[in-house]
Amino acid sequence: MEGLPRDRPPRGGQGHPRQGRGARRGHGGRAGRRAALNGTKGGRGRRIVLWRHGQTAWNLERRFQGSTDIELTEEGLGQARRAARLLAALRPDAIIASDLQRAATTASELAALTRLEITHDAALRETYAGSWQGLTHDEILAQYGEQYTAWKRGEPVRRGGGELETEVADRAAPVVLGHADKLPDDGTLVVVSHGGTIRTTIGRLLGLEAHHWEGLGGLSNCCWSVLGEGARGWRLLEHNAGTLPEPVLGDDD
Repeated sequence: MEGLPRDRPPRGGQGHPRQGRGARRGHGGRAGRRAALNGTKGGRGRRIVLWRHGQTAWNLERRFQGSTDIELTEEGLGQARRAARLLAALRPDAIIASDLQRAATTASELAALTRLEITHDAALRETYAGSWQGLTHDEILAQYGEQYTAWKRGEPVRRGGGELETEVADRAAPVVLGHADKLPDDGTLVVVSHGGTIRTTIGRLLGLEAHHWEGLGGLSNCCWSVLGEGARGWRLLEHNAGTLPEPVLGDDD
């Protein structure tokens, strides 16, 4: 979505394709890991891989990014390249990504290997968090301690006067489902986004009440979660899978 301010929440909607340029040790079952790494597609249903962007300087500083457009560090770019080599083995059918550069650059590493176009959509951006954005974790605790505590308890909180988590899910989940609906049988969609947006989207797709979303835990940089299509809807197959163990550094910790 062209022209949308980076420091305001998007309204969702149709993305636009861009040519992309130029993954995994998970917590799922051993057989499932082997099948995924081998690119096996045999009657398992559609899958959605939700992949968080690589490391940024603000991640290292524990500075709340939200919808601020921050680029990857060199380490973050290396994380994206390592993860992309593993995720390419899943033989994805489509890639969609947030238009913020940390996600778009991460997605481009997978696009280079798979020769798939990336569809960028502003609805996949991270939570807009108003006055929290740009503050460190310690600064947020000092200035907005009660608000932070209420958020961690699972209460509906407009962090810094920004979006509710349910509003993030309202904009992101329909975009993900819309692209998943276009997949072939047993197809795989890779969604490149942000920790908070991924967590809320997973919670919505699993049918969890919003106050339980915190229980899913965060995603480390360049790690991913996998949802599989089942007879009763989407189910979580893997969470916070990645190439190497990484600490969770970001807005969602």
